[in-house]
Amino acid sequence: MADRKIVGMMALAAGGLAALASPGAQARRFYNFPTPVTPIARETLYIHDLFLSIISVLFVLSAGVVLYSIFVHRKSRGYKAATFTRPTGTKQWVLVVLPFLALSFIDYVILGIPAFHSILALADTSNPALTVRVTGSQWKWQYEYPSYGIKYTSSLSTPLDQIYGKAPRDKHFLREVDHPLVLPINEKVDIVLASDDVIHSFWVPAFGIKQDAVPGSLRETWVKIEKPGTYRGQCAELCGVGHAFMPIVVVAKTQPEFAKWVAAQKLKAAATAAAANQTFTAAQLIARGQGVYDKICAACHQPTGLGIPGAFPPIAGGHPFVAPPQMIANLVARGFYHDGKVVMGPVENHIGIVLHGIPGTPMPAFASQLSVLDIASVISFERNSFGNHAGAVVEPVQVKDVEQGK
Repeated sequence: MADRKIVGMMALAAGGLAALASPGAQARRFYNFPTPVTPIARETLYIHDLFLSIISVLFVLSAGVVLYSIFVHRKSRGYKAATFTRPTGTKQWVLVVLPFLALSFIDYVILGIPAFHSILALADTSNPALTVRVTGSQWKWQYEYPSYGIKYTSSLSTPLDQIYGKAPRDKHFLREVDHPLVLPINEKVDIVLASDDVIHSFWVPAFGIKQDAVPGSLRETWVKIEKPGTYRGQCAELCGVGHAFMPIVVVAKTQPEFAKWVAAQKLKAAATAAAANQTFTAAQLIARGQGVYDKICAACHQPTGLGIPGAFPPIAGGHPFVAPPQMIANLVARGFYHDGKVVMGPVENHIGIVLHGIPGTPMPAFASQLSVLDIASVISFERNSFGNHAGAVVEPVQVKDVEQGK
């Protein structure tokens, strides 16, 4: 009677775990995957739930057999340990071979076939309706739509007061950006990934994709979003001190809404291009430049402008800075270092640094990431803030002239 009770309890536990691990139950539990909105994510969730269901049942059965054997075949009941070292009869051979065959079937057929199908599907980037080039750089994403001539940079928009604990954090803390990636629904979108500096990783859980962006090579993945909405992810590869400040936000729109967004972006690009030939007041440039600095520059050079010793020089002139010899030599050659301190160098060199970066240092080139107006604005802000008193500001036309080599 006791043996029957034990077997009944094992069966009940196995059934309960199987029900708990079933795809339907798992999809309703808060600790599971996000609701899938692409074919790849849906297949990934299916395989995950199938695997979890099988291993849960196997775990209960295996643990049950062990516990049953320990309880029923204990020494106090007169049982003695077996002395054989290998299967000796037909029954023992069946008990050895049958689990091996069952596990092989589960591994290579029940789980292997769906997994192989998913891998093939993920690798098939052919015949896309739209191609988007995504470039990672420390610590932002750049999105380009070659067929529409649209290109822009997406940066963290969480206020600095929240980051440094001076204001309450909202629900999207460190997961909000100024310019999200916008994609149409129900269309296959080819995503071509690249990197300007170190390895980054493009990861959006609801899409079921995670693809590395590797310097010097192009990687591809694709999505076909089935439902409008806002989907959040982040860089999933440790990429430096600002790794936590590199979120991904994707806004999926219907076809008509996406077409309206494309038209608006083209108008915005035309207005930005026209601004390169306009003149702005010092107040306008400095105010705009502060916003650019907070989003783009503060992660390295710090909100105070004092930089990080040995890695990122201060923007504030007159402050001591110790760094590797090559970095110091680069600053000296450009007129930004004298007597152990960072100084405010020539404006033309300042523009050149922001445009083209400094090779061999963490300072990247922003010519392809920022407009000439944004570059002029942030340089104007830097030269008139943090104790710097250059007085004059930089107009967009000056940036344009340096960019064109005039």
